[in-house]
Amino acid sequence: MNIVARQKETLQALKGVTIAVLVLLSPVFGWAGSSKLAADLDTTKGDRTDVIVVYKDGPSSQHVTKAVNRGAAIHRHLYSAKGTAMSLAGNQIEKLVADDPDIAFVAPDRPVHTFGESYTPNFVAVNADMAQSAGYNGSGVFVAVLDSGIDSTHPDLANRVAYSQDFTGEGEGTQDYYGHGTHVAGIIAGTAAESTCSSCTLKYMGIAPGVQLVNLKVLDKNGAGKDSNVIAAIDQVISYQQQNPGQQHIINLSLGRGVYTSYKNDPLDQAVEAAWKAGIVVVVAAGNYGRDNSAGENGYGTITVPGNDPYVITVGAMNTLGTMSRADDVIASYSSKGPTMLDHVVKPDLVAPGNLITSTLGAYATMDTLYPTTQVPKSAYISGGGSAASPYYMTLSGTSMAAPVVSAAAAMLLQQNPNLTPDQIKARLMKTAYKNLVQHSTATDPTTGITYTEQADIFTVGAGYLDINAALNNNDQASSATGVAMSPTVTFSTSKGVTTVSLVTGSSVLWGSSVLWGSSVVWGTNVLVNGSSVLWGSSVLWGSSTTEGFSVLWGSSTSPLSVLWGSSTDSSEATSVLTKGDKK
Repeated sequence: MNIVARQKETLQALKGVTIAVLVLLSPVFGWAGSSKLAADLDTTKGDRTDVIVVYKDGPSSQHVTKAVNRGAAIHRHLYSAKGTAMSLAGNQIEKLVADDPDIAFVAPDRPVHTFGESYTPNFVAVNADMAQSAGYNGSGVFVAVLDSGIDSTHPDLANRVAYSQDFTGEGEGTQDYYGHGTHVAGIIAGTAAESTCSSCTLKYMGIAPGVQLVNLKVLDKNGAGKDSNVIAAIDQVISYQQQNPGQQHIINLSLGRGVYTSYKNDPLDQAVEAAWKAGIVVVVAAGNYGRDNSAGENGYGTITVPGNDPYVITVGAMNTLGTMSRADDVIASYSSKGPTMLDHVVKPDLVAPGNLITSTLGAYATMDTLYPTTQVPKSAYISGGGSAASPYYMTLSGTSMAAPVVSAAAAMLLQQNPNLTPDQIKARLMKTAYKNLVQHSTATDPTTGITYTEQADIFTVGAGYLDINAALNNNDQASSATGVAMSPTVTFSTSKGVTTVSLVTGSSVLWGSSVLWGSSVVWGTNVLVNGSSVLWGSSVLWGSSTTEGFSVLWGSSTSPLSVLWGSSTDSSEATSVLTKGDKK
């Protein structure tokens, strides 16, 4: 782990944090408002706290004396950090700072995580470890996984499945015979029980292991299903929500299909809208068609249904490159891009880790044998485990894996504040998304040798990269509790020889004067378009290059190009090969 890079990220995340946000931390951390104290220090209790006290010019005997007089126990001097590791009562920390003007900063003596800890590199990238350390695990929230079923006998999912129902009509019950749904469930709520042992070197823990899963099987043993299966399952969630108004529910849809009509008419889109309007957060995978260049559009316009609906949270996939630092993370080349076909909605809304994600493998799953590259050797997480494939874990890539990361993040937000509406959660996740992304990247398919060039524009990464800790530390309120956070639609003109993109600024999009939907706070200034930091003003200028986004779809024509879906009209992500991810 690159500790220096991790520290820089933590400091960067704290930059720009407003006093209003820090007030939210007061009951938990006792924020004192001092620039010399880390935000996560508890200075209200008398319990002893391990801290690192950093001095302007390094520790001296006089500094040690002042600390000991405050009851500190000195552990060791840290000369490269100009500090001293010590423990003292939390309520003495501020007094020590007041005693000694040479103190530059006081921070908790935080644990550093190796591969033996509970957090994989994929989830550290979105600060899931920080959120869990603060006590957030999704407890009290129900996440309905509409997928191929969930293996509730898996050790990591024991006691996590509250209810199961089959909507496929295949007569094979709710068991997962494909493996996709169990993998998704593990990303959300896996407890790492099977990878927690004396010889385990890596724990495969989900983002929010405290949530209750609702297993609604809508895909068969081949990972295929019908709209009606999905809609019936959505109906069931809405019905349960109405019968239990005090409970918080989230729907995760790691599936999709091609666009055949406007979202205003599509039954599946209308079903997810109904759930959203019933107070249920709906998270949907964007699709895996970012490499589709069959119509010369370089993957733009390939968002699938129901991710094309402006209400739901649509999630694209990032490639963490196997590191804990998000500084080197890039968009996965297969991640579908907006705007949506026909309606031209800006999608995805944000992105999350989705490449080479290791999670739970169902006992009856066939995916690991159908696609052997998904298999995880026991030696990957057990010292001396050998090369035999693990019966408990497998690795998949796709936006199907990214969506449950966001579902789990939404569960944490609802645990923190059960009164948040789906629109408030969506807006908060988008506003706090990390926006300092790698702007241009390439990925080469190891099978075909084809190299794909990507850029982190608004139709590729949306509002940015999920940051769970930042979302939890944000307490901005919408100007209206009934405001909606519909993803905006775009239009264009070709005047003056350049393509322009204009944001439709109806009240349903901007929430009036709300801070959540100001001119730049959601999209920021770092989700760049053609090197420009101007986003969502009256227009956004694009270059003339066919690799720079919007002009790829429209070119010089006043009517959109038609995006071809290849030979198959069924573009269900669940039936696609999810293992063709960027393997770097």
